[in-house]
Amino acid sequence: MTVMEDVLLSSNPRCFLLSTLLCLPLASAATTVHRCEDGEGRITFTTLSCTAGERLSQHEVRTYLPGSTVAVMPDADTTDTSGMKIPPRPLVVVGRQEAPCDPPIDARQRRDAILNKRIIAGMTVRDVESVLGKPDKINVQNSSTSYRYTPKRGRSAQVVFDEKGCVKGKPQTAKSPQ
Repeated sequence: MTVMEDVLLSSNPRCFLLSTLLCLPLASAATTVHRCEDGEGRITFTTLSCTAGERLSQHEVRTYLPGSTVAVMPDADTTDTSGMKIPPRPLVVVGRQEAPCDPPIDARQRRDAILNKRIIAGMTVRDVESVLGKPDKINVQNSSTSYRYTPKRGRSAQVVFDEKGCVKGKPQTAKSPQ
């Protein structure tokens, strides 16, 4: 050790650490990433080489210091890289459900009927089974199905469904047999 280093270490280790950090290179090293595309258009990014039959393009990726606003990846190449033509997909609306029953009932009516254990026109088979449970007897005639519930505490119930699986009838309510 030199006399200067000895003085720095003994007097203040923080000064030595700071002077050492200032000597580090400021520029960071770049890494080469290979973009490999096979014959079917699948793309793989790797630091290794591509396999036989894959098209290779190299990209230089730099890591920057925190807080910098420089883009990490290079600008996208807008030229066609694969020659594959991808047909446009049809538009799909997610989250909207069509009312399968006529007359349609809204979510609030359905919820209130289930909580109050009532069956109303426009409910589905699933709604009825959540209120009354599985039926004791199922009768199918032509395009309608009827669920029969045996007497419980003196009440019995019969629920008739149309061909769509919806409770038939006017928007009247019928108490559950429970």
